[in-house]
Amino acid sequence: MEKKKLVLIDGNSIAYRAFFALPLLNNDKGIHTNAVYGFTMMLMKILEEEKPTHILVAFDAGKTTFRHKTFEEYKGGRQKTPAELSEQFPFIRELLDAYGIARYELENYEADDIIGTLSLQAEKDGFGVKVISGDKDLTQLSSSNTTVGITRKGITDIEEYTPEHIQEKYGLTPEQIIDMKGLMGDTSDNIPGVPGVGEKTAIKLLKEFSTLENLLESIDQVSGNKLKEKLEEFKGQALMSKKLATIERQAPIEVKLPEMVYDGFTKEKVAALYKELGFSSLLDKLGEDVHEAAQVEFREIEFVIPDHITDEIFSNENYFYVELLEDNYHIAEILGFSVVNEKGNFFLPIEQALQSEVFKSWAEDNGKKKIVYDVKRSEVSLRKRGIHLKGANFDILMASYLLNPSEALDDLSSIAKKYGLHPLQSDEVFYGKGAKRKVPEISVLAEQLVRKALAMSELKEVLKDLLIKNEQYELFKELEMPLSLILADMESYGIKVERGRLETMGRELNERLIEIEEKICELAGEKFNINSPKQLGIILFEKLGLPTIKKTKTGHSTSAEVLEKLSGHHEIIEYILLYRQLGKLQSTYIEGLLKVVEPKTEKIHTRFQQTLTATGRLSSIDPNLQNIPIRLEEGRKIRQAFVPSEPGWVIFSADYSQIELRVLAHIAGDAKLIQAFKDDLDIHTKTAMEVFHVSQEEVTSNMRRQAKAVNFGIVYGISDYGLSQNLGISRKEAGQFIDRYLSSYPGVKEYMDDIIHTAKQKGYVTTLLQRRRYIPEITSRNFNLRSFAERTAMNTPIQGSAADIIKKAMIDMDEALKDKELKTRLLLQVHDELIFEAPEEEVEVLKTLVPLVMENCIELSVPLKVDYSYGPTWFDAK
Repeated sequence: MEKKKLVLIDGNSIAYRAFFALPLLNNDKGIHTNAVYGFTMMLMKILEEEKPTHILVAFDAGKTTFRHKTFEEYKGGRQKTPAELSEQFPFIRELLDAYGIARYELENYEADDIIGTLSLQAEKDGFGVKVISGDKDLTQLSSSNTTVGITRKGITDIEEYTPEHIQEKYGLTPEQIIDMKGLMGDTSDNIPGVPGVGEKTAIKLLKEFSTLENLLESIDQVSGNKLKEKLEEFKGQALMSKKLATIERQAPIEVKLPEMVYDGFTKEKVAALYKELGFSSLLDKLGEDVHEAAQVEFREIEFVIPDHITDEIFSNENYFYVELLEDNYHIAEILGFSVVNEKGNFFLPIEQALQSEVFKSWAEDNGKKKIVYDVKRSEVSLRKRGIHLKGANFDILMASYLLNPSEALDDLSSIAKKYGLHPLQSDEVFYGKGAKRKVPEISVLAEQLVRKALAMSELKEVLKDLLIKNEQYELFKELEMPLSLILADMESYGIKVERGRLETMGRELNERLIEIEEKICELAGEKFNINSPKQLGIILFEKLGLPTIKKTKTGHSTSAEVLEKLSGHHEIIEYILLYRQLGKLQSTYIEGLLKVVEPKTEKIHTRFQQTLTATGRLSSIDPNLQNIPIRLEEGRKIRQAFVPSEPGWVIFSADYSQIELRVLAHIAGDAKLIQAFKDDLDIHTKTAMEVFHVSQEEVTSNMRRQAKAVNFGIVYGISDYGLSQNLGISRKEAGQFIDRYLSSYPGVKEYMDDIIHTAKQKGYVTTLLQRRRYIPEITSRNFNLRSFAERTAMNTPIQGSAADIIKKAMIDMDEALKDKELKTRLLLQVHDELIFEAPEEEVEVLKTLVPLVMENCIELSVPLKVDYSYGPTWFDAK
């Protein structure tokens, strides 16, 4: 019979390790996920390697434990848990529940005590036990049946502590680890020990005297007067420290070993959580199709596949669905159309429809109203076939998104399911996924498409009524619907890229990379493969003797985080960092952009995602043109390849100046902020003057830099931890900085308090144009979830209103260009910037028209300010 194996994980320790080992990551809802991601990776590794029959994750129940009665200052030196980590603990618990893994916490006890108690019970019951933690205190639990795995740097590098390993490493037994802690103390837990006694001295004493008690009874036999004096003076403190370091193995726990049986996890539950957290790579690792083909009760429907398309098929109001198999509709083939109206339910085969003048005439008739799913997608895909979709007056996807942008309703079936209407199979179930994906025969496809149009016919009035009730119908009708068509124009038209210039840049970048590689090898004293972490680790840490920051299974870590910490230790580090940055520019941007340039037109057609972000911001994919790195000169130069599509034209760029801070001033109604913007002052210098209590002349560049970080940080609900990371200062200093900022701008503090109160009352916050974001966690009993929700409540109206403003500016600019009968075209939106191409003769008009329209698209209590520039390339227009 196979021996039972219990794995016990110190949940708090592993979560902390994961948080600090990985850079801050966010999912599309703005929730930090780096600790959850790292914890998940660790969990997967444990399950795969340990193959436990039983498993439990123990958590600390609170700040106070029975040890505080012994020593009030126990763990007193620890900094408050960063809010960015605290908010992730509920998701770690959700993760464990999804995996079917038992978890436990016990009031007045630590995770160590739960692990200590359970490991002892399991040993008595004949189990093999594996403990996983980052806390070496737990090595005292090591025995012939219990191995303690201690995470070293990072989370996947584990050192196995058996009694043999402890003997080899320290010359001690596991029980003596407690005596060692009593002597040397533990700064991380604020256990005092004996001042002046470190690890080496403690080990030497224990080898001679065996236990702390024996030592203290035999102080006269200790060599060295100073050490004798210390041991005599701090005898009581040493015994107390040993008591604090001793793990309780008889804690009154209620969880039993049979409750920890691990039978594996349900893929559907894990996949649902991965999807919510945005863990795409982990979703792929699950392998098989994780979506259940839900048994849907379908009602009978009738539909027609006409032999010929005639006017008789269409009505004055039609539910029109365009089916595309691929997500990227720029390259996707249309599978067919469905039309539902009072005349019946129709499926229109693609070849028949595209060859029909009747269909084209109807599609382009503005008087024939069409309710569609995703106006922009439908318009762009039809335009590629020579048809301009007109008369679209309602978008099901857009309406659903505006009603709750935080919900992941990413296809028609999920929207129908949410509102309990016409049931549909999801696309993944209907078509299959990955290699199994295929288009069914025409009659089956026709029925699915007609069902989609019928679902739209039931959804339209429901969604419209809710938009009206929420006072969002104007936002839908006047902002998002017209914007969809403007974005469709921008996507379809694309932006011209000089392929030759990109190729030249690629060659120049390659030459630069060769030069840097030679310099790195020269500084290393030998040739080696810089792209090999193993070879690089040997050069840096063994040959050059740089301090080890982090180790992995295969050797020394050479991650970007490690290299940045080594910055200044050796000249080679700066060259390696530059080599990697330029290498990424070469592969991701130069080569990446070249792959998506259309050969005939030399244009790139990005896709703007209008229904994705919780704040209303647009994002860009395939390729992402909002994210071309511009900190490096080489990155900025990539914009030189973006040029006008016609000779004698220029690229014209217009950028809102500090729009989010201006929105904050308006929403908060802070008199000082408002006046600063009215007086056209440098807002970062003004904030530095307020916070540091200095005159304008006394503001240093560092003061302004810190003020800028807190100005923008406030907009994003930054915490003391976040600001400390940005500025490289302590959390205490960062907290004081934020406090001084809020004292200087009392209107901002009042706004923050008021918006949290409003969010708690209503359950949501709104932007200036009534865009909503629901924040159910704002009333959570869980402090961490509630804290994150409060930050979201503070920053969403600011970010969302800035998004509303630039969208309104795009609509107003489109109208202005048409009114003036200008040839200028809007090509891109990049955050707070609009990029146009224009004939040179129209530039003088644009210099006045663009700022006028953009600055007056909405009325605020502070002036909006737009800066513009232009030139022969996008690079020159900045």
